[in-house]
Amino acid sequence: MRILLVICLGLLAMPVSAHKPSDSYLSISRQEQAISGQWDIALRDLNYALGLDDDGDSRITWGELQRHQAQIDAYAFAHLAINANHQACTLEPVNHQVDKHTDGAYAVLQFSVVCPVTARVLGVDYRLFFDLDPSHRGLLRLQNQGQTQTAVLSPDQPLRELQLGQPSNWRAFSEFAQEGVWHIWIGYDHILFLVSLLLPAVLWRADSRWQPVRQFRTAFIEVAKIVTAFTLAHSITLSLATLQFLNLPSRWVESAIAASVLLAALNNIYPLVIKRIWLMAFGFGLVHGLGFASVLADLGLPTGALALALVGFNLGVEAGQFAIVGVFLPLAFYLRQTWCYQRLTFGLGSWLIASIALFWLLDRSLDLGWGQFN
Repeated sequence: MRILLVICLGLLAMPVSAHKPSDSYLSISRQEQAISGQWDIALRDLNYALGLDDDGDSRITWGELQRHQAQIDAYAFAHLAINANHQACTLEPVNHQVDKHTDGAYAVLQFSVVCPVTARVLGVDYRLFFDLDPSHRGLLRLQNQGQTQTAVLSPDQPLRELQLGQPSNWRAFSEFAQEGVWHIWIGYDHILFLVSLLLPAVLWRADSRWQPVRQFRTAFIEVAKIVTAFTLAHSITLSLATLQFLNLPSRWVESAIAASVLLAALNNIYPLVIKRIWLMAFGFGLVHGLGFASVLADLGLPTGALALALVGFNLGVEAGQFAIVGVFLPLAFYLRQTWCYQRLTFGLGSWLIASIALFWLLDRSLDLGWGQFN
C-alpha cells in the first residue's frame, strides 16, 4: 500500500511537459582534409538558457535571434570541443539559419573545424544544456568520405572518440538501443497511456462494478495482449515514419497522443470498452509510433545507418516498456483486492491521468507552447 501511495504521489509530481525531450542535432562532415559542421539547436532550449524573447510575447522573431546571435555562438561553442588525435581544433562560425524540425524551430549554426593535424581519430566533447536539463541529448552524425557514424551524447557519456575508418555497426546499434530505453522512461505520455491500459488488467467488470480477478494467469494474458498489440502497432508506424513513408505534422501527432491518454483514462472511469482492450492499444499505438519516430527522423541518417538505428531504438523502447510492465503487474495483482488499489490507485489514478492528459491536449492542440520562432 505504501508503494502504491508513492506511485500516486509520483503521478502528482510528474512534469506536464511536451512529449519530445530536449535534443540537438550535431552533424560533422569530413571531405578529404576539410572538416565542417552544422549544429541544430531548439529555439525553446536557447530561450530557456539565454532569454531570447526580448518583448516577452512568447515568440522569438528573426530580429530577436539576430540580436542575440553572438551570445548564442559564445554559449553554444563554450559547450562543444572537437579534437583531432587528442589535439584541440578551432571551431569558427560561418553562417546562421533557422530550420523547422518536427517539434518546432531550431537555430542552425554552421561552422568550420580547423585542426592542427590530419585527423585519424576525431574526439567530440559535448556539454550543451546538461547543467540545465539532465535529460538533454546531443545526436551526433559524422560523415567521413561517404561513410556515416552516429552517437548519442549524454551527461553520462559527453565525450566520444570516432575512428575515421570503418564505422562500428554494433556500437551504433547499442547506442540507439540505450536511447530507446531512455526515451520510453522519460516519455511520460507513453507511460501514462500504458499505465491507463494496465490498471484494469487485474480487475474485471461485473454488475456495473470493477472486481478483482481470481488468477494471476488471467491478468498476465490480458497484459500480454495489450503490450503485444501496442508494441506491434507503434513498431509499424515508427518504421514507416522513420523511413519517410509516412509524415504528419508534429502538432497533430502530439495532440493525438494526448487524446489517446485521455480516452484510455476516461475508459477506466466510464467504461465503454471492457473487452478486447488490446484493440484500443493497437489503434492508439499506431499514433504513438509516430511520436517515437521524431528523434530518428530529425537526425536525417542515410538509409543503411537509419535502418540500424531504427532496429536498435525500437528494441530499446520495448525493453524499457517491458521493464515497466514487469514491475507494475505483480504489484498490482498482489494489491488488487485492497481499497488502496481499487479506490486510490485505479480510481484516483485514472482521474489524475485524465487531468494531465487534458492539459497536454489543450496545450498541444491550441499551440500554447513557449519559445516558438515566428
